[in-house]
This record gives sequence, C-alpha cells and structure tokens, in this order.
Amino acid sequence: MTAQGKTAGHPEALTAPLDGFARHLASEKRHSPRTCEHYQRDLQRLLAWFMATGADDWNALSIHDMRRYVATLSRDGLSGRSIARHLSAIRRFYQYLLREGMARDNPALDIRAPKSGRRLPKVADVDQLSQLLDVNPDNPLDVRDLAMFELLYSSGLRLAELAGLNLSSLDVRAREIRVLGKGNKERILPVGGKAVSALTLWLAQRPALAREAEPAVFVSQRGDRLSRRSIQARLARWGVLHGADQRLHPHLLRHSFASHMLESSGDLRAVQELLGHADIATTQVYTHLDFQHLARIYDQSHPRAKRRRGRHHDNNDHDQTVP
Repeated sequence: MTAQGKTAGHPEALTAPLDGFARHLASEKRHSPRTCEHYQRDLQRLLAWFMATGADDWNALSIHDMRRYVATLSRDGLSGRSIARHLSAIRRFYQYLLREGMARDNPALDIRAPKSGRRLPKVADVDQLSQLLDVNPDNPLDVRDLAMFELLYSSGLRLAELAGLNLSSLDVRAREIRVLGKGNKERILPVGGKAVSALTLWLAQRPALAREAEPAVFVSQRGDRLSRRSIQARLARWGVLHGADQRLHPHLLRHSFASHMLESSGDLRAVQELLGHADIATTQVYTHLDFQHLARIYDQSHPRAKRRRGRHHDNNDHDQTVP
C-alpha cells in the first residue's frame, strides 16, 4: 500500500487512500510490519477486483458489490475464516475513510462471511505419549524438558501458563499448581504422579542453573526464565529424538490432555474448569474428537460394520460422514 507498490493503471483516487491507510496502521495504530502486510495483501486483492468493475472511487463500492466480492472469494476457494479476515480489513479501511471524510458509509459493516466447519484440534495417541514420556533423562536440560512436558500433559497448561510458572505457584507436596490464565484468571490444577516425579527431579537440579532470586520454575542454561519459543523448540526436538510420528508442540499436549480426560470421564464441565475455558462451547470441540474415536472403534469392532467395509471397500463407504 505504499506509493512504490502501486499497480500500473490504478487511479490516484483509489491508491492514495490505501497509502494513507497503510501509514495510519504503521504510525498511529503502531501495528507490526507483518500485520500491515496482511492488510495490504487483502486490500490489494479488493483493489484489483474493484478496478475490474471499472470503478475509480471508493465511495462507489456498495453493499451489493461487497456481497458479490464475498461470493467471488468463496468461489476462489477461500475458507469462511479467510473471508472474515478480508472483511475485517475492509471494515477497518472504511473506518479510516469515514474519519478522513473520504467515504459516506461502510459497505462491509453488515456483511458476514459464510460459515466454515470448525477445525478439530489434533491429538496424540495415549500409548505414543506414554512411550515419548517414559524415558530416563541423562542431563539437566533433558530432566527439565521432561518435567515441562509431563506438566503440560498432566495439567493441560497453555504454553504461556507453563512459561510464566513461578516457584511460589508450585506445591509439589500437595500435587497442585496455581496458574494465571487468559484474562488474568487464576486457577488451581492437580498434578499427576508422573509429573510430580519429573518435577521433583528437576527441582533438585534447578539450583545449579538458576540465577539467584530467579522466580521461574523452568530456566535456561543462562539461568533466566525459559522463553516460549525455547519451550516449543525443545518439545519439537524431543519428538524427533524419541521417534514421534507427528510434530510435537505444547498445544498438542494440551489438546491430548483434554481429549483423553473427556474420553475417560465424560465430564465436560470438569474439563472446562481444568482448561480454564470461559465458555463451555470452546470445550465442546473435544466431544467431536471423542465421537470420532468411538466411531473408529465401532467401525473396527462391530461385526456388521466390518462386513460392510469389506464389501464396499472400493467405494470408500466406511469413510463417509454419518449425518
């Protein structure tokens, strides 16, 4: 959206407001360069489409045009989430135009993106997680890493909650931790036996690495709080070294914790409390994962399901979704 980035043949009446909006995002709103690039990409796509209609004034873009544009994005294969992001950028752009007196209304204000199916989180198999965590670390950093990963899976922590954990929030004897979640909401979580054992080993080694008065439970080789990025990198490394069949990341362990808990207990409210979800609808995604697990067991075990699959294997009938 800079002057250098203008497309040949685009009238000044269209490109100048885009340049002004780019400066507004960068200087007044202080958005990151990456965020500004995302706005630029989405609005440049709108600009190309709008120019193809023969328009030369942003005031000419109507709500009917916006509906046609959304339909075009959908036909081009964009998901509902991507279209919603485009509409958000367009709304922000027109808010700027209205402020500057360059538009009379916001044509994207009441336009909604089409709904798309909710993406289900990936989870790891119980047996595979047991194999990955049932190891004997032979150096202080691996002792630390095992304690982190056991705690992620044992208590369903978010990455930020694990990185921000302080010694004062940890009660190994009571098998509890106190974490500060989203919205600065505090919750107390139980810690499983395997995680307690791993934490005990790490806390015995921690003084040799930690700086004096460092409050963090998990510290780096430099002795300061371990960063989120380092935790992610160490977990990915752990997966490679120990033969994981998928990339390990903190949220995979959190998702696995939630799915395995729900599968065993069936108590959605309890899982909601443990995860720190404000809305139970957020937790309900794991009921779909649980159903998928049950459906796979049924398809593999029920005699008529197996017989059906054998007869119609070429037509992939067993892969079709049950309405």
